[in-house]
Amino acid sequence: MLNIFNSLTRKLEALKPIKDKQVGFYACGPTVYNYVHIGNLRSILLGDLIRRVLEYDGYQVKHVMNITDVGHLTSDADTGEDKMEKEAKTEMDVYGIATKYTRAFLEDMNALNMLPPHVMPKASEHIAEQIKLIKLLIARDIAYESDEAVYFDVSKFPSYNQLTGQKLGSMMLGARQDVVRDPKKRNPIDFVLWFKAVGRYQNHILRWDSPWGVGFPGWHIECSAMSAKYLGQPFDIHAGGIDLKFPHHSNEIAQSEAAAKKPLANIWVHGEHLLIDASKMAKSEGNFVTLKTLTDKGYSPLAFRYLTLTAHYRTKLNFTWDALTAAQNALNNLYQEISSYDQPKVGCAEFEQHFQDAINDDLNLPQALAITHDLVRSEYPGSAKLQSLLKFDQVLGLKLKETWEEARKIPDVVSRFIGSREEARKAKNFTKADELRKAIEKEGYLVEDTPDGYRLKKKF
Repeated sequence: MLNIFNSLTRKLEALKPIKDKQVGFYACGPTVYNYVHIGNLRSILLGDLIRRVLEYDGYQVKHVMNITDVGHLTSDADTGEDKMEKEAKTEMDVYGIATKYTRAFLEDMNALNMLPPHVMPKASEHIAEQIKLIKLLIARDIAYESDEAVYFDVSKFPSYNQLTGQKLGSMMLGARQDVVRDPKKRNPIDFVLWFKAVGRYQNHILRWDSPWGVGFPGWHIECSAMSAKYLGQPFDIHAGGIDLKFPHHSNEIAQSEAAAKKPLANIWVHGEHLLIDASKMAKSEGNFVTLKTLTDKGYSPLAFRYLTLTAHYRTKLNFTWDALTAAQNALNNLYQEISSYDQPKVGCAEFEQHFQDAINDDLNLPQALAITHDLVRSEYPGSAKLQSLLKFDQVLGLKLKETWEEARKIPDVVSRFIGSREEARKAKNFTKADELRKAIEKEGYLVEDTPDGYRLKKKF
């Protein structure tokens, strides 16, 4: 049984699905106005790992992840310009921007061997659901309208601070400045459900008809509307980066629970930041690194995946090139070692139990990774180790099976060298055998002599 830290209750909890052996799972996705950086990707990888662990445990998972293609406001409150539209001025139309960067994001997901979510709803295609939810909040007298926007009245939702545990006064400091200047806004911390295309937003490109006039939705309402549509309410697990805890997830909880009068999600999971030079990685700070940056420098995308596995999801991970190099070397060594293993069979029950205990202990992937390497170093036959390693990789996602299968395709020239070397060894012509060993190494393989014969490994 999975025990996981619930941000809402601030304690470890055993997963108790609403439906037997089925889990409804929502993970916040990207805003597709630019390439996502590897800090974003660490958060998305958390969602992938949660799903993989659940499926490893035998659950049937419905995984939903949104694509925010409407955009949300920049910190420049005077322009009324959102990130999507700012980018569109220099490249193409807004939907073209969204399509371009959505495609790039999906390519990154594939490169990192993430399982594709079962549903990836776009905010722009669910405006009707968002409007319906806002109408319900107004009918319940929890939302109100001004000349500029429709707001959620936080004073009508006493448990607004349940996710953060902060006092409202402290939370006000985090309220978005671009929604504070409306003179008819009742409370500084009230957040926007719908922007009207008037005043500083009158030239906003993305706009739709609504009962409150032409305009566009606030950032937070999309996840409430789409998660409920595809998973119902409540659902089992909601995940995202720690930076979404407030205001995004706090606002999701408020608007969803105020409208439906029941919880949105039973368990909330938040992953910590990926740091660079000990600072949060962010586009606004100009210190972000993309996956393409890594691959252009010769690193495998899976080296980054491996790096994220070395730190617990609730701890910060400092990205350095040395750390990435170490991850690449460790992954290559793992590939090289398993390349000599025979066809998988039987498995190593003791290690498999330890692995499952680790992943179910609040997703302790660093421990699971350590168990993986302990298994490789063990005295079990290679075939048994490989059987268990391929099972572990259902969670780790390091493409061990694909790599092993490719390594087994021994080139004819290497096979001929191996045969000749064995003949030289039998004839005790060790000089010739050593020459052939070097020839094999030039072809990208290592040959190791053991009491039971030779082992051939592919170099990585």
